[in-house]
Amino acid sequence: MGSDERSSAIAGAGPARVDLDPDVTLVSLFDSSCAQFAGRPAYHNLGVTLRFADLERLSRRLAAYLLGLGLARGDRVALMMPNVLQYPVALFAALRAGLTVVNTNPLYTPRELRHQLADSGATAIVILENFAHVLAQVIGDTAVRHVITTAVADLVPEPKRSAVNFLVRHVRHMVPRFHLPQAVRWREAMRRGAGFRFAPPAVRPDDIAFLQYTGGTTGTPKGAMLTHANMVANLMQTRAVWGRLIEPGCEVMITPLPLYHVFCLTCNCLLFMERGGLNVLITNPRDIAGLVRELGRWRFSLITGVNTLYAALLAHPRFSRLDFSRLKLGAAGGAALHPRIAEEWRNATGRPLVEGYGLTEASPVVACNPPEAPRIGTVGPALPSTEVSIREGDREVAAGEPGELWVRGPQVMRGYWQRPEETAGVFSADGWLRTGDIAVLEPCGYLRIVDRKKDLINVSGFKVFPNEVESVVAEHPAVLECGCIGVSDPRSGQAVRIYVVLRPGATLSAEELIEFCRERLTPYKVPRQVRFRDSLPKSQIGKVLRRELEREQAAAA
Repeated sequence: MGSDERSSAIAGAGPARVDLDPDVTLVSLFDSSCAQFAGRPAYHNLGVTLRFADLERLSRRLAAYLLGLGLARGDRVALMMPNVLQYPVALFAALRAGLTVVNTNPLYTPRELRHQLADSGATAIVILENFAHVLAQVIGDTAVRHVITTAVADLVPEPKRSAVNFLVRHVRHMVPRFHLPQAVRWREAMRRGAGFRFAPPAVRPDDIAFLQYTGGTTGTPKGAMLTHANMVANLMQTRAVWGRLIEPGCEVMITPLPLYHVFCLTCNCLLFMERGGLNVLITNPRDIAGLVRELGRWRFSLITGVNTLYAALLAHPRFSRLDFSRLKLGAAGGAALHPRIAEEWRNATGRPLVEGYGLTEASPVVACNPPEAPRIGTVGPALPSTEVSIREGDREVAAGEPGELWVRGPQVMRGYWQRPEETAGVFSADGWLRTGDIAVLEPCGYLRIVDRKKDLINVSGFKVFPNEVESVVAEHPAVLECGCIGVSDPRSGQAVRIYVVLRPGATLSAEELIEFCRERLTPYKVPRQVRFRDSLPKSQIGKVLRRELEREQAAAA
């Protein structure tokens, strides 16, 4: 049974369905918002604020330039930038030009970048010059013909622009030398675009808005084809849950996660565009002290992040002294939210920290805790117009029983780019997306994500879910963050190993932590091995990468 029938009975979960206009695209939403909120702030970074009118004007210029290069509707353009003002300008320029955006992680190695550019067939790229040396190594193996390089402060007025760019290039030496003779600088592209007539192509809801790559930790990354209709549907579904909190044209969203990540793309970039909100872009969220200073400059109303980011904020001595008087909500996604962190957040801020669940293939949000009735330890009910089913094979299991989560709804991708066999492998004959995640649907209609199917640890035939072990370990007051994997064991097949980063100044022995776990876990779930580290490998959004820990363990064996 799908979740639509349950949703209407869940307090605060929003409507069971959302009415979707079949003719709306991200471009038409953008045009409407820029007209409605022209004088309102849209993005802030490096002390500079872009209004919606500025965003419209700048993106129109860049869109005209891209079309002037001969790019046509449906061509792919890669964006390789962290959270700087140029990212949203380039994003909306590409969409307005009818192009497909290929979001690209600035931290990619040459091998990873080569694969994504070649696989997507991108013919143009807008890239922060700090990473252009990586592009220079691989561009000859790709279809990329047009390169626009931008410096960190290119949208900052003089004289600060020259000062910041000089500091980045010549004092901090953050821009390695590169040779890209075909590259055009951002400001030159904008100058040329201002002289072109902008003749936007007709964009249809079934056009591909994004090739959003996923699966890099489990195999070759694949491009999920997310259409305008997919993204608009997820935006409207999320708004149905959060919308009562978001007063049009009045909210300040702190955006520490990269906009090129699909969670932040939908929940920050697109939702706040449609609602006329301000996104305060954090370029380097790993600088926690700098992030806390920036938070201190704003009476912010919302923030999105991942568990590790919230844990780091809570551990900072100045965080509790910030002004939370206008804060309405903290939202967590991308990785499991530990209950201890959610409780500490509410104690520190007086506001809830709610967890949601999604995956790239669903644009990405599938479920979210309603702000009015969050349940710690769950990801909330399915979004309106979203069906969920818990399966063992093709058989639906009873409520309260674990199984693989299947999803069906208007936000689910068209398929994987140029991979029909892999697309067929994740879809059932009747259109259900097999997520690969193990979940439980509680009788009340809330979903609880148990773990990734592929991350299960088998100890003497018993299933151990790393999320559960990590959640228990994270309850110890000395633990800042942790990661759990299975390692080979001659007696039990596999044993549980936990990697731990301690809070600053804290002390803890392996024996003390194991005893702590024995009091809270069934014996076969208790970590057999403990490894203390200064840091853990993380994704671009701060999710602990278990696969990297497994690779390190295998290399050391």
